[in-house]
Amino acid sequence: MPHSQTSAPRDSLAGVRLARGASPWLLPTVATAAVSLLRARRSRRAAAIAVPTTALAAGMLWFFRDPEREIAQGRVISPADGVVQSIMPWKDGRTRVAIFMSPLNVHVNRAPLAGTVTSVEHIPGGFVPAFNKESENNERVVWHFDTELGDIEMVQIAGAVARRIVPYLSQGAKVEQGERIGLIRFGSRVDIYLPEGVDVAVEVGQTTTAGVTRIDRD
Repeated sequence: MPHSQTSAPRDSLAGVRLARGASPWLLPTVATAAVSLLRARRSRRAAAIAVPTTALAAGMLWFFRDPEREIAQGRVISPADGVVQSIMPWKDGRTRVAIFMSPLNVHVNRAPLAGTVTSVEHIPGGFVPAFNKESENNERVVWHFDTELGDIEMVQIAGAVARRIVPYLSQGAKVEQGERIGLIRFGSRVDIYLPEGVDVAVEVGQTTTAGVTRIDRD
């Protein structure tokens, strides 16, 4: 049976479930909106400022949302909400599935399989738009998991706006399938490499949901 995936305590505001790592961006924005709303009755200038600051705070709340998920069954499930951008055979026999995440998607990423984190490597790089082919050289975090299918590689790639990737786990951590493993702030991309012999179940242009959409085929 599918199971509900929980995580360690995370940031929260007014009962809204928020991603861990949201506070440095969210709290100043919400505080500014609150102050401008309080002053809006006494000042036209404050009233004018209150509109965009409140809209920005609402946008931040939406972006940093972190809903609970009923984790699907399957060997490999999607690590990200988004759209399948490309499916590419790799020279070593693996298949890379690239998932583009727009600013409207949930940006908390999840483990595609249960296993052990064998490495988490931060690689400095550029910040071109995540849908651009050159984004492969962007700032990124490369994960490796020891799983029942062997080594699974997953890459979180920062986009033009997303300049901060926040891993939740470190090397040696045990992870359940669908467990939250990290956050990419704003638009970005996640690549997963399927081992040789594992068929892909998704298609280019298909929408995926982290922890829910199955990536491989029996």
